[in-house]
Amino acid sequence: MQITFLGHSAFSVHDGETTVLIDPFLTGNPMGAASADEVAADAILLTHGHVDHLGDTVAIAKRTGAPVQALVEIANEIAEEGVEVIDTNFGGTAVFPWGSSRAVPAMHTSTTPTGTVTPAGGLVIEIGGKRIYHLGDTALFSDLALPGQRAKIDIAIVPIGGHYTMDRHDAVVAAALVGADVVIPCHYDTFPPIQADAAAFKADVEEAGHAQVVVLAPGESYDAG
Repeated sequence: MQITFLGHSAFSVHDGETTVLIDPFLTGNPMGAASADEVAADAILLTHGHVDHLGDTVAIAKRTGAPVQALVEIANEIAEEGVEVIDTNFGGTAVFPWGSSRAVPAMHTSTTPTGTVTPAGGLVIEIGGKRIYHLGDTALFSDLALPGQRAKIDIAIVPIGGHYTMDRHDAVVAAALVGADVVIPCHYDTFPPIQADAAAFKADVEEAGHAQVVVLAPGESYDAG
């Protein structure tokens, strides 16, 4: 299974047969590593509705026919565009032929470009025999430990840029709370306010013994086995 960083908080997860997109902000993304016109998608998963996460969701879903999992109010908005949606709320699990995706809370705000206001979330995704926790945009808070209490997290995707999310120092604590074997940093260096030293984050997490940190440049992939 491969996890490909598409820039900012966008990822593509491919299990050999299925491709799942997470937060596909590609058009207008200075770090975007793919075009919205060419990416494959069998499903699209959204953490929240900010434009740098909602991104190209509707266009990609219309082109590919991929269903979109989103929090209820965001899903309702997207459905009006003629897109197939799965409208989970926190604690709810969307079940797919390839696995599942459970919506969990994040500590962040969320407003779509057209004004739909919701909380923000994270996603616990089970695919290819792995459990991936995309934290979404979040501040450090103690509930980040809870998904791993239900079942071991294999890979955590963690924001480190600060300003709009936790910074790399809080993200070290988050890595300890989540308890994943592997941590992949995201949501940094896209714009000037969220510049971060990913190498220093990697060193701090690994020296503390919390996890292995895999730093991906946009377009690079991690082979999760």
